[in-house]
Amino acid sequence: MPAPEIRLNIDNLTCVRGEQPVFSNLSVEILSGNNVILRGPNGSGKSSLLRILAGFLKPFTGDITWNGADIRQIIDIYRLSTHYVGHLEAIKPSLTVNEHLTFWASAKGMKKPAPSILKALDLEELANVPARFLSAGQKRRLSLTRLLASPASLWLLDEPLITLDTESTNRLQIILNEHAASGGLAIIATHTDVDLLNSLNIDMRNY
Repeated sequence: MPAPEIRLNIDNLTCVRGEQPVFSNLSVEILSGNNVILRGPNGSGKSSLLRILAGFLKPFTGDITWNGADIRQIIDIYRLSTHYVGHLEAIKPSLTVNEHLTFWASAKGMKKPAPSILKALDLEELANVPARFLSAGQKRRLSLTRLLASPASLWLLDEPLITLDTESTNRLQIILNEHAASGGLAIIATHTDVDLLNSLNIDMRNY
């Protein structure tokens, strides 16, 4: 059975930080099965938009609806449907790779995650290593395992390719394309060229 269609509508969204406009009058409809790439220099509002979409920031004006419902009215349901991975690694140095993965799964009510998740991001041999011993690229891959630890329709990724080598970048592109092909939706802020299926580019300088 095909996954139900997802419809994310952003209507006249304006973001103001410190009394200065970051972007304004952003309107777009995004449907499931797409990879949306946010472009623009630092300060153009890519990270702010992702944080607004994740429900961490309030827009100055505008509305966001998820399948026709205002996300402010269904915030708990909406957050269960999303994964947000920021550009900073949200990991604890003392926890092992496996412990992080188990925590992220349990945070959304899932049972012990499948070992194949570590294989997908080439972390199998590091499963029992505390995060403080990981390299920058390994920490980034560990952060990205939360995408697979529990199901979520909408992925919000802020510079996910930072510190990743070519092989790891290719692995992430495969994961993103599989997510889109299964009816998911990803919105990605990046300065890096990526090869993604059904990609839609949004240049934040236009807003």
